Amino acid sequence: MSPSGVKLDGASKRHVRPSDATDHPRHPASQPPAGRPPSLRKLSLQTGIVYGPVESRRLGLSLGINLLPTSYKLCSFNCVYCQYGWTKKGALASTQGLADLPSLDAIATAIEAALVQLSSAGKTVESITICGNGEPTLYPDLGAVIEIAKQARDQYQPQARLAILSNSSTVGNKTVRDALEMLDIKVMKFDAGSEEIFQQLNHPRAPIYMGDIVTGLKELKNIILQSLFVQGRVTNADPDSVGLWVEKVREIRPLGVQVYTLEREPADERIGNVSLATLQWIAEEVRWRAGVPVDVF
Repeated sequence: MSPSGVKLDGASKRHVRPSDATDHPRHPASQPPAGRPPSLRKLSLQTGIVYGPVESRRLGLSLGINLLPTSYKLCSFNCVYCQYGWTKKGALASTQGLADLPSLDAIATAIEAALVQLSSAGKTVESITICGNGEPTLYPDLGAVIEIAKQARDQYQPQARLAILSNSSTVGNKTVRDALEMLDIKVMKFDAGSEEIFQQLNHPRAPIYMGDIVTGLKELKNIILQSLFVQGRVTNADPDSVGLWVEKVREIRPLGVQVYTLEREPADERIGNVSLATLQWIAEEVRWRAGVPVDVF
């Protein structure tokens, strides 16, 4: 376990398929499975402020907090692999005037009600996670939300860790970084080691550059990088792309890295997942070349 309580450098939690078991873990699979498993499907938008608890492979039993609209995804990226589909309404910074965002009062009421209900039932959660329908750091009063969540957590579920899942697009903003440092666990997205792959894979909604993201991530303490690898119309799992990505991971020096592939139907049907053997090879590259613990999911 890491100091934050997030599992690092353990055994893979994915089931090994027969085709994976024959691939050498030190090299990417030469012919990874094409396309997506038929079981993949898109994720529905969250319909409220609080949802779950849900069992998370990374964060344990987790209560989710959605700070974003419930009728559409609000994000600064338009990732080809997004489980919520394409971004129809994008944003580039904190959206102070957006009427569709929940108020701080509504957020406080929803969080307290959910935690009271859990405690009354004698149930505990391992984490309280800010994520939801898009990029949560776009919420203009993120620091106030975290303070609200901390107070409620301390009163009703003191064992729970406060976490966030972010695409890292706003880490150049010091106000956002200051808010993020208030959390127990910061899981930050980082999929590409070159500007070209970053633009092709994540499709930022405006001039957002990978170099600026790297600079911002280096300013944060004890982060977990979460990196998704795909192949097809866009790939970030070939040796050259992985090599560039590992160099950036070494520069950022995170607490750990989580690597995985498609778990839901992606926005772009022309991309597919990579094999477990490929993920294991990527993990070994990070451990060897960057000296950073890695989990394969």
